[in-house]
This record gives sequence, C-alpha cells and structure tokens, in this order.
Amino acid sequence: LSPLRQALPDIDVDVESARRTEVYDMIFRTFGSERVACVAMMDTYRVRHAIRDVGAAMSLPPGDVDAIAKSFPHIRARDARHALRDLPELRAANLDDAQLRVLFELVESLDGLPRHVALHPCGVLLSDATLLDRTPVERSFGDYPMSQFDKEDVEDIGLLKLDVLGIRMQSSMAHAVNEIERTSGERIDLESLAPFDDPEVYEMIGRAETLGCFQIESPGQRELVGKFGPSDFTDIVIDISLFRPGPVKSDMVVPFLRARNGWDVPRYLHPDLIPALAETRGVVVFHEQVIKIVSIMTGCSYAYGDEARRALGSDRGQEDVRRWFVPTALERGYDARTVQTVWEVLRSFASFGFCKAHAAAFALPTYQSAWLKRYHPAAFLAGVLTHDPGMYPKRLILEEARRLGIPILPLDVNASGVEYRIEPLLEPSFDQAFGIRLSLADVKGVTEAESERIVRARPFAGLTDFWARAAVASDLAE
Repeated sequence: LSPLRQALPDIDVDVESARRTEVYDMIFRTFGSERVACVAMMDTYRVRHAIRDVGAAMSLPPGDVDAIAKSFPHIRARDARHALRDLPELRAANLDDAQLRVLFELVESLDGLPRHVALHPCGVLLSDATLLDRTPVERSFGDYPMSQFDKEDVEDIGLLKLDVLGIRMQSSMAHAVNEIERTSGERIDLESLAPFDDPEVYEMIGRAETLGCFQIESPGQRELVGKFGPSDFTDIVIDISLFRPGPVKSDMVVPFLRARNGWDVPRYLHPDLIPALAETRGVVVFHEQVIKIVSIMTGCSYAYGDEARRALGSDRGQEDVRRWFVPTALERGYDARTVQTVWEVLRSFASFGFCKAHAAAFALPTYQSAWLKRYHPAAFLAGVLTHDPGMYPKRLILEEARRLGIPILPLDVNASGVEYRIEPLLEPSFDQAFGIRLSLADVKGVTEAESERIVRARPFAGLTDFWARAAVASDLAE
C-alpha cells in the first residue's frame, strides 16, 4: 500500500458464484461472528413500494392500490405524478380525486427514504474481537450476522471491508473441469497452464473466436482482439486494460494498434516517458503508468503520484492536481505544449483506467477459459450454458457449439441432468468426441426439486413409469 494513503483499501476476492455462500460460511466459521459481519445495504423507496405502503396506511382497497403500483415503471417515487397521464389504470381505480391527491403527495414525499435494511450482495467487515463495540449487528434473512451500517458508513468509521465476489465464469470452468474428469478420468489443473504460452490458444483469440470466453466475448472486445492479435499473456493484460473508458476517451486505442501492427512508429508524449510507456507503445493504459508519468515530470515520489492519480477521479480533484502539476512540470524544464498535452491525457484517463495487477488477475481466467474452449469446447460450453456467465442468450451459445461441430443432444428424462452434461459420441464427427446434452432446466416451469427427483428416480421404463415415480406436476408431464 502507498504510505500516503489515508483510506483503508477494499479487498476483493473472486470465487465461484455457485459456491459463494460456502466462502461466507468458512469466514464466519474461521473467525467468528464477534470479529466479522456482513455489510448492510439500505433499500430506499421507489414508486411501487411507496404506493403499496402509502395505500395500506390509508386503508385504500388493496386490489386498486396493487393495480396502480404495477402500472408504474420502475422510476423514482418523486416522479410519480409526472407519469400519471399515461396510466389508464388510474381511471379504472375506484378512488376519488382527493384520495389520489393525498396518495401521490405522500408517495413523492417518501422518495429516497429508507424502507428496510438488506444484506449487501458481497461485503464482509473484518475486525478484531471489538467489532460489536463499534457497530450494531442483526441477523439477516439468510441468518448471517449483519452490521446495520452500509458500505459508506463502514468506510467513514474506518472498518476494513472484504468483497466476496461470485464470478460465474469460475463456476463455468469448474463445471467444465468436472465434466472432463467424469467422462475421461483426467483431472485438469487450470493453475498448471503457466506460463500461458500456447500458440493455438492465441491463434483462436486472434481469430476473434472468443464467444463465451471471460472478458473478451463482447462485440467490441472481439473486434479489438481481432485487430490486436494477442500473442502472450502480457498482451491479454494490455487488451483487457485497453478496452476501458480511460484509454478510449483519451484516444489511445488506434495509436496503440497502429504501433503494435507496425503501421506506425510508437509516439511518446516525451522522451523522458519512454521507460514508463514502452510496454504499451507510448499509450497510457495502466494506473501504474499514470503514477510514473506524474513522478517523472514533477519529481515527486510514487506514493505522491498515486495520491494525484486517485484525485483525478473527481472534478475538484482534477483542478487541484492541475494547479500543482502544470507549474511544477514547467519549472522542471518541460515546455508548455508538452505539459498541456500530457495533462490532457491524464485528465481524460482520470479514474477510468485499470490497475495492471487487477488486469492481470482478470487475464488469468481469460486465458484459462480460452484454453478450455480450444481443447475441450464441449465441456467448456456445457459450463457456460449451466452457469450463464456471459452477455449472450443460450441460443447463441448453442449456435456456437453447432458452429464448432458439437452435436446438441435432445432432452431425455433418462439422460438429461439438472445441469448441462457432455456425452461421448458413438460416431465422432468434425473432430469432436462429445456432444452436449440439454438440461432439464430447459423445460418451462420445471423446478429444481422436480429435476432432482427425475434424476434420482431414473431410469424410467416408459411414460407410465415416469408419471408414477417422478412425481412431477401434471402440466409438466404433458
């Protein structure tokens, strides 16, 4: 940590989304509820909740109040009367003008006020045994000890916060590894893929065949990796960092690609900055580079440069940094044009860039997911379909499987599971030895409990046997 940093850091730990509560349980089991507690999240009034609560308080007909509430879009409570003219449900409600006026006056007055305390989706407080002296704690709906302070309160009173973030791609890859072991007996250790230098993986990425892969599957990213053509792990780190608002806003992507592909020579803001920017062909991509630029041009320490980098995230902070940076750089002999050019890059980059270490942590599952897709595409896509980690609907993932020559096997109560599975093909085709069996979860209206009963009771001899032993709803059996 920087010695000048005033605020405590946030600590993020990425875990499998399907097993995130196991991590929560382990934390509380290891350290005890007198030392750790979940962070609260204040749920405030929006229009629908406000209408229902005010209607109940006024003893208005519940059916009419519910119809009015459902007719509103998900907007702020203060905007309720602006939307009234577009809601025919109000004309059908059995409420007079006086009741409606009072209802919506009270609804708008509730805007933004706390409604109830909820569990923060990932925040956990870390402390010593004096935690309960500093924060009130209650039991959450999931029976976890929960501080009544939200994340802003926690930072203000100086408590350290750990964010346990559930990453669906981690669960997708774990599912793929388990499927490979189940069908082949081979246990793949994704951590042993270092030094992450398989040329076939990078060739696949360079062809933009990255649908389903972590961080590099969006249309914009597929366009970028196709033009970039990453060839080693550092290139993936740069790619992930380059596809951020900071480099895009400061017009750094095109110059980088031109220099990267040999269409232009790298252009540096100043010769003194070559050591800081050589890795990225003169383009500012990482937070660390901002710190180095500030340090080189002003003579300050990296710690002070980090404070300046952090201040760039707000308008007021930018002005404070500008008033110090510009005259200091001029005093050190840099010409006004260079100083102004560098300042514009720093200002545009602001807080939208990426810490290189953070990008490297993202690049690891990016490479692992691409490796799985290249060498075990059926198992990988089965994991993607099961845990849905990306931005595309399942029909596109299934179409990607077909493009790769992977057969999609139909639903079968004697073969389909709760999750998507892979099955060996009797007649392998297109170099694919496995097909993907559709999951019981694809059946409309099926519950997880019904799926598990079907799996436990099989094999079934026929429809009558299925009906007698699976104990599913009649409309589901039909």
